[in-house]
Amino acid sequence: MIGDRKFLLGLAPMAGVTDKPFRQLCKRMGADLAVSEMTTSDASLWHTRKSLQRMDHVGEPEPVSVQIAGTAPEQMAEAARHNVAQGAHIIDINMGCPAKKVCKAWAGSALMRDEGLVERILRAVVAAVDVPVTLKIRTGWDRDQRNGPVIARIAEDCGIHTLAVHGRTRDQKYEGCAEYDTIARIKQSLNIPVLANGDIDSPQKARFVLDYTDADGLLIGRAAQGRPWIFREIRHYLDTGEHTAPPSPIEVRDILLGHLQALHDFYGEAAGVRIARKHLGWYARGTPGHERLRAVFNRLESAPAQLDLVMEWFGDPAASRVLERVA
Repeated sequence: MIGDRKFLLGLAPMAGVTDKPFRQLCKRMGADLAVSEMTTSDASLWHTRKSLQRMDHVGEPEPVSVQIAGTAPEQMAEAARHNVAQGAHIIDINMGCPAKKVCKAWAGSALMRDEGLVERILRAVVAAVDVPVTLKIRTGWDRDQRNGPVIARIAEDCGIHTLAVHGRTRDQKYEGCAEYDTIARIKQSLNIPVLANGDIDSPQKARFVLDYTDADGLLIGRAAQGRPWIFREIRHYLDTGEHTAPPSPIEVRDILLGHLQALHDFYGEAAGVRIARKHLGWYARGTPGHERLRAVFNRLESAPAQLDLVMEWFGDPAASRVLERVA
C-alpha cells in the first residue's frame, strides 16, 4: 500500500479536472493521493502549454502521482523516466479512459483488447523507473469481454505496485451503475493492493464498496467535483462510524474562493476565468438559484469579478439580489 493508512483514499485521475489546483485542494481536504490528469507519452508534445501545465508539480504535497498514456512500450517507458526526473513519486498507467479520442488511438481502455501489448507496456515501464508503478483499468472492453481479471493477473506478474479498477467496461463509459463483483473477484485473485473506483459518492457508499470488494482503498472521481470535502467526510465516517457536519455556507465560500484564486494564478487570468466556470457550476449544483448564478458567472470576464460575485452570493441571505445587481 502507498502510504501508512490502513486504507487509501484518493482522487481519481480525470482529464480536464484533476489539475494542480484541484489536486492540492483535495489533498488539503483529506485525500491521501491525487493522481494527475492524463499526460501524453509523445515527447514531441511535452513542451506544449497543456503538457507543461499537466507536468507542473512544484510545491505539490507528496506523493506526486503522474498518469501517463500511450501505446508504444518504449515511448511509455521514456515518459515514465521523464516524469520521475521531473519529480514524480509514482507513475500511473492509463488503461481506463473510455474517451473516444483516446480509444481511437488505441490508448486508454482500448489497450485492454490487446493483452500482449498490455504486458509489454507494463514490463517496459516497471523496468524503466525505480518508483512504484500503478495501473488504472476498467472491468473489461465491453459487457461480453470482462477481461479485467486477466489484465489484473498480468499486472501483478509484471510488477505493478497497485491496481485501480473502475467498475464499468469501456463501452459503458460513465453510464448506468458501476458493478463491484468484478472488482471483488480481482481483489481475491491478487496479492497486490487493489483500489475500487466508480459511483462512490457518499460515506455510506464508501463503506459498502470497501466491505463488498475487500479493496485496499478507494478512488473518488466525479463525486469530488464541486465537493472536495467528500474526502474528509468519508475518512471521518470510516474511522468513527459517525457523520461529520457538512461545511457551512461560509466554509464553502472560502473553499471556492481559494480554488478560483488558485485557478487564476495557475493558468493566468484569461484561461483561469474560463476554467473557473465549470468548477463554479459543480459547486453551485443543487443549490437554490444555481442556474441563474451560473448564467451570470459565465458572463464575467475578469478574475476580480468572479471572486466578488462568489463573496457576495454566499454573504447575502437573499442571494437573488446579488444577481440583480450584477446582471
